Amino acid sequence: MINKTQIKVRGYHLDVFQHVNNARYLEFLEEGRWAFFDDFSADSDMMKQGFAWAVVNININFRSEGNFGDTLEVQTAFAKLGNRSITMKQRVVNADTQALVADAEVTYVCFSKTLKSAIPLPEDYKIKVEAAIEPLE
Repeated sequence: MINKTQIKVRGYHLDVFQHVNNARYLEFLEEGRWAFFDDFSADSDMMKQGFAWAVVNININFRSEGNFGDTLEVQTAFAKLGNRSITMKQRVVNADTQALVADAEVTYVCFSKTLKSAIPLPEDYKIKVEAAIEPLE
């Protein structure tokens, strides 16, 4: 499953060099992940069961600049499943030129709100994630 979310670059996204500030990409990527989980429809089930996802690692590569007025498409997909973790791959692409602007890998752990620690993913959730893994290229 791949989610595609479009974001229009606004003036407040820009830095002194007049391109998208590097910190804004974290927000763009997060918006893409929220949209992905909306489509995947798993967050509310998890919260009811007392666990949630906690981001433990983000690795971003900046490939080209985003500029005022650009429409950027954030592409998000599950990439890898561990016992307690899920890794997602994300790409930010200029929707008009298809130029790769940034790519990222984000790792989450399944976190118990009661125990305040990482726990193994519930089996039913593992099966659902495994079925949704799709290469993002």
